[in-house]
Amino acid sequence: MMAIIGMFFQDGLTGSAWGDWANYTASPLRAFENELGVQAPVGFWDPAGFTADGSTENFARRRQTELKHGRISMLATMGYITPEITGKLPGYLSPSAGLKFADVPNGLAAISKVPAAGWGQILAYMAFCEVSQDQSAGTPAAAGDFGFKVLTASDPEAKKTKLAAELANGRLAMMAIIGMFFQDGLTGSAWGDWANYTASPLRAFENELGVQAPVGFWDPAGFTADGSTENFARRRQTELKHGRISMLATMGYITPEITGKLPGYLSPSAGLKFADVPNGLAAISKVPAAGWGQILAYMAFCEVSQDQSAGTPAAAGDFGFKVLTASDPEAKKTKLAAELANGRLAMMAIIGMFFQDGLTGSAWGDWANYTASPLRATSQ
Repeated sequence: MMAIIGMFFQDGLTGSAWGDWANYTASPLRAFENELGVQAPVGFWDPAGFTADGSTENFARRRQTELKHGRISMLATMGYITPEITGKLPGYLSPSAGLKFADVPNGLAAISKVPAAGWGQILAYMAFCEVSQDQSAGTPAAAGDFGFKVLTASDPEAKKTKLAAELANGRLAMMAIIGMFFQDGLTGSAWGDWANYTASPLRAFENELGVQAPVGFWDPAGFTADGSTENFARRRQTELKHGRISMLATMGYITPEITGKLPGYLSPSAGLKFADVPNGLAAISKVPAAGWGQILAYMAFCEVSQDQSAGTPAAAGDFGFKVLTASDPEAKKTKLAAELANGRLAMMAIIGMFFQDGLTGSAWGDWANYTASPLRATSQ
């Protein structure tokens, strides 16, 4: 799903699904494409559009923040990993409190063991890092240079490579430490078995169709957080129906581009040939009133011809159309899972086609035709 949407965007903006982003000259991001952290395969990646204003000052401030958060996350990640591999330090963390290093658990549970004096030391060090040097815009510290030169290099290219690696590792560490926090908080350990998270409302759904590697049961919006099997079945029924419609719609876009139009007349009474109907959204204006009536009648037939109430075969997507089914239960399960996955892909694909068609005049349109783009102002 991510791949096909990325291809659509890259194709629309550069002229090819594998196009050189240098061809997209209208982008306001040109000011940042040679900055540290712009790395293959995604290049300059800003899906949230933080740099859309083209402000170098805002970019520098965000880069300063990214670098700082990355460094903290690398230390935190190593703080999780190291005791698991090497064990705890010998002796006492707090002799006055009789607290040994060995008594401090790994991960989030350690928070409750840190003495008040320990928190004071942590906060004091944080304050020292913040105020010991001028970090205002344009200073070395604002660029992350605090004079700590252990891993630097005298060769400019080698130094640039190391600084880029630091950014990349910091980004990875930010994702890693958040993942560790969640896994630790829910299972009791950063390496904990998810089977220990017995409070999860998702247990009822983790063996359902559509739960596929690598993400497993994936519900970032929390629709299934209530654990309701009735709501899950209703949403699955809707997902399956939307996926099937989207697969048909996607093929409806693609097929005429590859095979051409049918011969003869779509509406003899109106003198309308299939060849007269354009592909994509423009076809809407060409459909006669009787055609819309037929489309709506077929939709109504699909909806009311079978009982689709909860627990019926139709509610599970079985309308008796057995062309692509299988007698073997495992083969049938594989095909049903594939249908769900393909439907999800098609939902993303058809939305991408609608956008590109609406803005450029064709599902495969040249983005240069989108003259209303607010980014045009930056190409002068």
